[in-house]
This record gives sequence, C-alpha cells and structure tokens, in this order.
Amino acid sequence: MGLCFSQPQQTMKLIKLLRNWTLPVSMFLGISGYLLFAYVPIFSGVAHVFTPICEAFLPFFMSIILYITFCKVDFRKLIPTKWHVIVSVIHSLTVFSIVGFCLLFHLSGNTLILTEATLACIIAPTAAASAIVTQKLGGSLEEMTTYTFLSNLLCAVLIPLVFPLIEPSLSVDFISASLSILYRVGAVLLLPMALAYFTKHMRALHKFYLWLTSIKNLAFYFWAILLMFVTGTTVKNIMHSETTLSLLLLIAFSGLVVCIFQFAVGRYAGRFFHHQVEAGQALGQKNTSFALWIAGAYLHPLATVGPGCYILWQNIVNSIEIWHYERHTPTK
Repeated sequence: MGLCFSQPQQTMKLIKLLRNWTLPVSMFLGISGYLLFAYVPIFSGVAHVFTPICEAFLPFFMSIILYITFCKVDFRKLIPTKWHVIVSVIHSLTVFSIVGFCLLFHLSGNTLILTEATLACIIAPTAAASAIVTQKLGGSLEEMTTYTFLSNLLCAVLIPLVFPLIEPSLSVDFISASLSILYRVGAVLLLPMALAYFTKHMRALHKFYLWLTSIKNLAFYFWAILLMFVTGTTVKNIMHSETTLSLLLLIAFSGLVVCIFQFAVGRYAGRFFHHQVEAGQALGQKNTSFALWIAGAYLHPLATVGPGCYILWQNIVNSIEIWHYERHTPTK
C-alpha cells in the first residue's frame, strides 16, 4: 500500500519540479539537441533538412505565443505609468554611458568588440515574451505589454542615433533605420495584438476565446518550446564564431554581468512604484533576436556573441525568479 501512495507522490513532485524549472529544461534540451545533430553522424542529414524549416517557422510560432498572451490583455489598461518613464530614462542613460565610454577612450580592436557586444545587450528593447514571465511572477500583464511597445519606440530613436558614433564608417540614415525597426516591431507585436483584440470582441469567436484563455500557462509552455530551438541555434552560432576562446569567454562573462545589473537596477527602481517585478523584467529581459539583428547589421560580426550569451543568462535569471515565486506563493 505504501508503494501505491508513494509512486503518485513522486510523480507529482517530478511534475512540480519540471514546472518550476521549465526554462532550464528547455535550454538543456536545446543544447543537447544541437550537440546530438552536430556531432552524431547519423543525425547530420536530418539536421540539414529541418534547420531551414525551423528557422522559417520560429517567427510564426512567436506570433502564436504573443496572440495567446494578448488574448488575456485588458486593452483599456494599456496606458503609460510613472515607472515606464523611470525605466526608459535608466535605459537611455546606460546606453549613452557606454557610448561615451567608447568615445572618451577611443576604443578599438577586441576592446571595442567587447563593448559593442555589451551595448547590443543593453540597447535592445524589452522582449515581447517578457509579458509572459511577468504574468507568471504575478505582475501586471497590461503594464508590461505597454512598456514593450514604448521600449521598441525608444530603440527606434536610440539605435540610429548612437551607432554611427561608435562605428564612424557606418552610414545610417536616421529615418530609414527608424522605419526599419518600427516595421519589425509592427510585424512582431501589432499583428498578434490586432488578432487578439478581434478574437476577444467578436461574438462569433467568444467560445473559442473562453476556451483559449481558460488554459493556464499555455503561452508560457509554448514559449519554453520556442526557447529550446532558440538555445540550440545560439549554441551553434557561438561554436562557429571565428575568434579566440578567451574573447568568447570575456564576452559571455560581460553578458552575465550586464544581465544581473539590468535585472537588479530595474527591480530596485520598481520598488519605489510597487512594480519591481515589471520594472525588473522591463530592463532585464531583452528581445535577443532583435539584439542579434542590430548587432549583425550595424556592429562588428562578433558583437552578436553578446546577445547570444544573454539569451542563456536572462532565462537562467527568469528560472530562478519563477522558482522563488512558486516556492513562496501558496498553490491556488
């Protein structure tokens, strides 16, 4: 009889453990998957077939995740607040500090590459998926969604403004660069939000809307699947970087320091407005896909290693936050 009761209990403990550590499990599977397909000859053919399919599918998958998330948004509450302004100011000042450091000391070579990798992690806008983690941590989905849009608009101004200063050879037209960034924002954020709005308010889709929003943590687990593929791609890019191991480790470590700094500063600033969860995610959880794009388009190619490593660091931080929150929150 004791065995009959202990086995279900062990199963429940395992499920709870996996639920609390979903993100590390996703990253582990992503890393393992890459190593399997890269170094086991029997799987090499499969990898060549499915890699382009996955790369084409990932943006669509991200749109589905955001659509599910936005279905739970109260659109009447999408208004800027005081902590949005403070976090935006902190974001801008940090960017200008890094650029000022580059100009003051006339950085070049590996030092400039390291600084550009760091800047890519800082200047990037807040991740669209930050709303998912914020909701998981008991924060405001609406306020996080609002800041995601504000953060992307801020980046559309900052990036074409500061990048030519540290890359003098870079020819960036402010208007065209800003419009290019805004186009990416619209494609990623506005379309899923518009579909979610119509789903929520159309009478014919009401039953589907109720069913979709009744599934707890659906967007979070979809995002965990996406993270598995993104992690595998990140490890692949790092492994194929043509540089020294010492520089790779230095860039990776700088990404860790920047990640902890941004989460900590965001949470500290948010305490004054009773929104430390939201402010921490707003400043710390970055749109790393966007960061990889801007680093590859405007900075040294090796600068992309910074956002690549940041993907791993920010999701480790997210995992710890979720574990801590679940541990100290009574089960409903």
